[in-house]
Amino acid sequence: MIQYHLAQLNIATPLYELTDPRMVEFVDNLNRINTLAEQHSGFIWRLVGGDDNATSCVIADRPGVLPNLSVWQDMDAFKDYVYKSDHVSFLKRRDQWFQRSEGPLMVMWWVPAGHRPTLEEAVKRLDYLAAHGPSEQGFVPHKSFPAPTLADTALLDP
Repeated sequence: MIQYHLAQLNIATPLYELTDPRMVEFVDNLNRINTLAEQHSGFIWRLVGGDDNATSCVIADRPGVLPNLSVWQDMDAFKDYVYKSDHVSFLKRRDQWFQRSEGPLMVMWWVPAGHRPTLEEAVKRLDYLAAHGPSEQGFVPHKSFPAPTLADTALLDP
């Protein structure tokens, strides 16, 4: 039987350049928060660019947008990290550093264990969620779908 893990992409458009003094607290804590994720139970993988974070990774049709792409053992592990660790203190202050958006800023989907999603794959899922709403192809934590069974495998590609 195929085992599945939870992939997630969240994006953010900074209000200021990352070198701006108003972004210092966010930038100075990136490594600490990323290390916290990596040490968290259920963490599997994260996208890394220069400086051991993903701020240098570029989404082709979204200049200036910062991606955060990771894989977790399951929804419980992800939620525990995001909402019950020190990460939540930065999540609560998101508006201090990032623009609000009309569309979704996050998408989640199930991937076969061992798969490392590409940024292109993740953005495709985010766009699908924006166009069609939550489904097996892309969802959000409060409207999630269970990991697929072998019979559901064909549903994974939008």
